[in-house]
Amino acid sequence: MNLVVDCGNTQTKVGLFQQNAIFKTFVFENGDIEAIKSLVENYDVQNAILSSVSVLLDEMAQKITPLLKKMIILSAQTPLPIKNCYSTPQTLGTDRLAVAVAANFLSSQNAPSLVIDAGSAVTYEFVSANGEYLGGNIAPGLSMRFTALNKFTKKLPLVKKKENFNEIGNDTENAILAGVIEGMTFEIDGYISKYTQQNQNLCVFLTGGDAFFFEKRLKNRIFANENLSLIGLNRILDYNVQG
Repeated sequence: MNLVVDCGNTQTKVGLFQQNAIFKTFVFENGDIEAIKSLVENYDVQNAILSSVSVLLDEMAQKITPLLKKMIILSAQTPLPIKNCYSTPQTLGTDRLAVAVAANFLSSQNAPSLVIDAGSAVTYEFVSANGEYLGGNIAPGLSMRFTALNKFTKKLPLVKKKENFNEIGNDTENAILAGVIEGMTFEIDGYISKYTQQNQNLCVFLTGGDAFFFEKRLKNRIFANENLSLIGLNRILDYNVQG
């Protein structure tokens, strides 16, 4: 069994995999090393991969490595099942790399893929039909846009996302909700339309904490999967275990 650990900006997602299938998933507070160690001890975990955009993993690695056959901390030097064409790989977030690997793994054979990760930031990652990660774009995520309007103005309130709002804002709260949510929806749809026009048989994946919030709002056909980063990490782990 494989253990994959994805430490994000606010929480840690953990997945247990049997071959290519997810067996169980967990969410822990960042830094809860004992919870992760207990998974290794209580399940038949032989291999693990750790990825982080926010916390150091040295202590976690020290505690669980002796219990494993293979342990990987994902970095710019880790061998990958795709070709990384990013010009500064040392600055590339491992979360972005993981979803790109997952999309290439899950997409139709010889099909390019676009991954939209709607989390704290929203990222757009493109992988060619030849399995080349060509890079992507980064923009503020949904909560970040709400926070920015509140922080950088004197009178606008801090608003949280809602499923229902007036598309033409008839008060300040609805004006912010419509402006931010509709704006981000148009942005995502615009990226999908542009890449679809440029790439035949494009597979589009949507993931991240706000993925399902936007899934039903988008006009274009997508595959929504909240565990895309875990799938990508498991694919990288298997690639390294198999040599």
